[in-house]
Amino acid sequence: MAIKTKDLNARLFGKADKRRATNVTEAQTAARDKAAVIELAVAGEDTVAFELVKIAAGEVENKTRVFAENAREQAFLNEHALADILSTLKDRGQQYPAVGRWLDDGDIEVLDGSRRRMSCILANKDFLVYVAKGINGEHAKFLSDVANAHKPLSLYERGKEMQLLLTSGKVTDQKELAKYCQCSEALVSGALKAASLPMELLMAYPSVGELGRPTIVKLHRLYFGLDNEQQQRLVSKITDGETAMWKQIDAQGITRITREVTMQLEQMSDALQPKVEVEKPKAQELIKGKASFTRDGDKLQLRLKKLTERQADDILAYLADYLK
Repeated sequence: MAIKTKDLNARLFGKADKRRATNVTEAQTAARDKAAVIELAVAGEDTVAFELVKIAAGEVENKTRVFAENAREQAFLNEHALADILSTLKDRGQQYPAVGRWLDDGDIEVLDGSRRRMSCILANKDFLVYVAKGINGEHAKFLSDVANAHKPLSLYERGKEMQLLLTSGKVTDQKELAKYCQCSEALVSGALKAASLPMELLMAYPSVGELGRPTIVKLHRLYFGLDNEQQQRLVSKITDGETAMWKQIDAQGITRITREVTMQLEQMSDALQPKVEVEKPKAQELIKGKASFTRDGDKLQLRLKKLTERQADDILAYLADYLK
């Protein structure tokens, strides 16, 4: 079930502020009020104190980084993918702080809030994040996974997680994978197809999260219908230049831009595949000026001229009797 950001913060922060919040409402209030310190029982275990840190707008990209095991693909985060929070952040600033941990080099690793982080970078806004020391890798993964619950992952991102489950041996096939992930086998198939595509192809689109199974299936067929050399040439065409492909589309709205990008990719794919000229079978003369025929596999076409009515009737009667 999707979790709203405010509910997510309440779920993460079981105890908050010096007020020692004991219910969801108090935890939500503490996060909204941006309390200086929040105590968090990570994964129901040891309580850790998180301090609120403000990173200046111009330093967010250099002083913070995203947890390497975060399932969300950071390369896909652009103004279209972040449209649901970017406009509010530009007008009102960041409403709920992110969650992170201190690294040995003094930088901050963001565990929950990679979308808020990138939105602050794009909008040139200060970044608020609750930071703690002593969070191990297992607990960091827990925080990152819980945080991703409120905004569904793209098919590509889900496919990457599914691939990991298959390669690790946790599941043996797609049917078992569907049960493990509590989803349909059709979704599993679509997600794995998405994960097999090169990122360059997906980044041609304004928002990878908006790509549904029909588009993914079409792209999969388009890309893997090419040989290795053609695939490389297609990727080179997509990445040629500094401007992303979707930004070159003269259209408004994610749906229209997505459709236009797909059409352009299909045209590029067609251009890479040499057209095979199929030689049409030629007519052969049987009786000069009167009868010719064309053979095409199991098909035979006769062309007869200058027939009398009786000849035509006799030939038709013969064929009807012969082909019974």
